[in-house]
Amino acid sequence: MDLLKALMDNAGSGNLQKVGAQFGLDSSSVEKVLGQVVPALGSGIKKNTSSAGGLDSLLGALKNGGHQRYLGNVEAAASQAGVQEGNGILGHIFGSKDVSRKVAAQASSASGVSSDVIKKMLPMVATMVMGTLSKQTESGAAAAASAGGSQNLLSSLLDSDNDGSAMDDILDIAKKFF
Repeated sequence: MDLLKALMDNAGSGNLQKVGAQFGLDSSSVEKVLGQVVPALGSGIKKNTSSAGGLDSLLGALKNGGHQRYLGNVEAAASQAGVQEGNGILGHIFGSKDVSRKVAAQASSASGVSSDVIKKMLPMVATMVMGTLSKQTESGAAAAASAGGSQNLLSSLLDSDNDGSAMDDILDIAKKFF
């Protein structure tokens, strides 16, 4: 299962409509934006987990961050605290605001939604992505008792073309932004 599908399944269409309402977008536009930004977030997460201590750091954040609260509560994700947390997540995933801006610009050109709107959506989406990963990791924890099992679970979520390897997906996405 890829990360975008997992987010869509976990967030539910009603919550995605609420995200759209926050920014004056219809469901189709929200899906187009998510189709662009979620793989970029997944790419950043995958890159971070491949660095020394990155997987442990991510698993700690998923276990202790309480991010699942954003999946069913768009109001919490849109709150000042939610946006602040989302910006922190973006900083950790992308490393700089320049990368976030590039992601927003690329998503804008592909979706037709203003990059200014996408920049405002990114923190909300980041919290929801972490909530999705947290929920999926928690659900898979019984099946994946070891860190290697958690790595496999995360890799499967980041493998958007379901070919068994997330690396080609990450490289394709990275070419757009770097």
